Amino acid sequence: MFERILRWTLVAIAVAGLAAGGLAHAAGRADLAGVAFTASTVPVIVGLVASIVRDVLAGRIGVDAIALVSMSAAIILGEPLAGAVVALMYSGGNVLEDIAVARAEHDLRALVDRAPREAHRRRGDEIEDVPIAGVAVGDRLMVRAGEIVPVDGVVESAIAVVDESALTGEPIPVSKTRGMAILSGSLNAGETFELSVTATAGESTYAGIVKLVTAAQTAKAPFVRLADRYALIFLPVSLAIAAAAYLASGDVIRSLAVMVAATPCPLILAAPVAFIAGVAQAARNGILVKGGGKLEALARAHTVLFDKTGTLTVGGARLLSVEVAAGEDADTVLLLGASLEQASHHVVAHAIVQAGLGRGLKLKVPEAVRETMGSGLEGVIDGRRIVAGSRDLVLGNRTPAPWAARAIRRASWRSALIVFVAVEGQPIGALLLADELRADTPRAIRWLREAGIARMVMVTGDRAAAAQAIGAALDLDAVLADRVPSDKVDAVRSEQRLHPTIMVGDGINDAPALASADVGIALGARGASASSEAADVVILADRLDRVGEAIVIAQRARRIALESIIAGMALSFLAMGAAAFGLLQPVPAALVQEAIDVAVILNALRALLPAGRGKAGRITAEDGRGLRHDHQALLRGLDRLRSIVDALDEASPEQAISLIGQANAVVQDQVVAHERDDEGSVYPRLARLLQDSHGLSAMSRAHREILHLARLLGRLAEELPSEHVDRYMIRDAQRVIEAIETLVRMHTAQEDDIYEAVAARSAA
Repeated sequence: MFERILRWTLVAIAVAGLAAGGLAHAAGRADLAGVAFTASTVPVIVGLVASIVRDVLAGRIGVDAIALVSMSAAIILGEPLAGAVVALMYSGGNVLEDIAVARAEHDLRALVDRAPREAHRRRGDEIEDVPIAGVAVGDRLMVRAGEIVPVDGVVESAIAVVDESALTGEPIPVSKTRGMAILSGSLNAGETFELSVTATAGESTYAGIVKLVTAAQTAKAPFVRLADRYALIFLPVSLAIAAAAYLASGDVIRSLAVMVAATPCPLILAAPVAFIAGVAQAARNGILVKGGGKLEALARAHTVLFDKTGTLTVGGARLLSVEVAAGEDADTVLLLGASLEQASHHVVAHAIVQAGLGRGLKLKVPEAVRETMGSGLEGVIDGRRIVAGSRDLVLGNRTPAPWAARAIRRASWRSALIVFVAVEGQPIGALLLADELRADTPRAIRWLREAGIARMVMVTGDRAAAAQAIGAALDLDAVLADRVPSDKVDAVRSEQRLHPTIMVGDGINDAPALASADVGIALGARGASASSEAADVVILADRLDRVGEAIVIAQRARRIALESIIAGMALSFLAMGAAAFGLLQPVPAALVQEAIDVAVILNALRALLPAGRGKAGRITAEDGRGLRHDHQALLRGLDRLRSIVDALDEASPEQAISLIGQANAVVQDQVVAHERDDEGSVYPRLARLLQDSHGLSAMSRAHREILHLARLLGRLAEELPSEHVDRYMIRDAQRVIEAIETLVRMHTAQEDDIYEAVAARSAA
């Protein structure tokens, strides 16, 4: 605390001295101005001497030593203003470091403040509120809806529905029955339940997370300023040149001129200015970097570890598909399911309702709704009894029909949650829901590869099957599943032993790993506050691709800092050489050095500007919407193709002819028309906006493949009525339809990715 107060005092003295000297100089009292400048420099020199002695005893020496020689030489040579400026920059840098440390301490306090302070303990028939520290093993606690579980325990009620995403990364709430373990830090997503305490507050899961964050923060090595590494060369060389000048000429003035020319402002100012400018540039793009040191570490990153849920994926249940029984309609299944789910507050129910509204369905009002906690709902809609819920609730012990077995199989393949819908006891369809990739995730991964990130790893608390599916889709280098927070910390440290490592996450469970990594990056737009507070970088917008942008900004700032330092050192050496040969006297040497300082600082300020993006055109938000003109309508057509593919499994020859004809109509009227419009009008326009057309060439190749499959389907549709239809021909048509549906769906997503990237670049 004393050292922090001293640093603030020194910077205050430096500012006051510069202000007083400036006023005296303006009043024509150059003598008083010199006294004021000197008075503001001497205290900083004294403090610097004490700091250098401490560093030398610790075995370290850096740019501070040059600053000491520089300020002393400036006063001796009668250039107190230069000494005062160096004093202000040196003391101001120390204060900025103190601000960063104070922010980290605040973040840790905020993390601890998130933990519950009280618990509701049952004493006989009464409930009393007690401090969390007073809870003992064996106590029976009540956890109300929406509250955070205060300590570890086991469920005593019949059922408890909890959201463990903050701890495990699993996005879908889980049901806990009597006797099952429950972790502190979980959120009660259902009705009030009771638990029996198995661990005190200090030994529970959430307390362990807080301890891990604290330990990781305190274990971090202090940032070694970039300039220090160059000072190891600059300091002895400068002293050697000054000594050589004196020995060669016997003129002490030459030596003093050399030291004035060696004023280390390029070293003291270049790196901090470049990195602070980089921090400012990042902030303009919704990226909060907690200090120039973190930006410099970000620029050196080799490996990136990602959490899955909420980071690579959207972080919640989303409707993947609607599976239907023979003769049923997908919109009807979704309409009935979504209408009934309006009566539930469950997160899965909310996802189903939003999916129905997103498809433009007019939901109905359910009546006489009864919810079976953790299983589903039943109610009456338009006079019919509707049930929506788990396989056990809807199907019971019955053997699933072929369509239901297929739906269960597809849910297993995609690690999806399945919700069956039945009307008057007869199952008519199923809704498949799961976490899905964020729209910008593929672009973010590609940008990171382009930025030079050599290794990317997913580390998640989610199940292995779901994690492996995401990892394969993104072509990640490794996938680590079923990891608890402490395992994530171990994964980070394992990677750190090899290369500088970034951790990207958004939940409380990610906080320890974020704090342990060389750079922790949190998606803070909707993520837990604990992760944002433990992180070194916070992405304020809900965009994963900003991670790559942050790295690019950091690399550019570091490159500009290096350019500034090297150029400043080179020019300083030239000035020192001229001074050593008597070509520069002390005062002209000081002026030359000031010119070098100004040039170096101006160059470092280039980091404030966005990187050049060539001569690519611009696109407005309205234009971007126009480029995506009919993708939503096209996706509805693709849903129809998927339902036709499923219906062909059990269709009679006559039904197959009709279904294949319907599929051909969808493909010709919607898919082919869309692809031809893209190729004829949209892509030529995009080619003028993009810097190169390689990506569009690949997209045009996909157009050709889609059109080829469309022609093949057209031929099959024409031939079917004129000859005997056998199961092999039906299977061929089925495969072509499925190939078209899959390819167009992926191709459309890629187009959206390109359109959004072009629009985002133009807006930057």
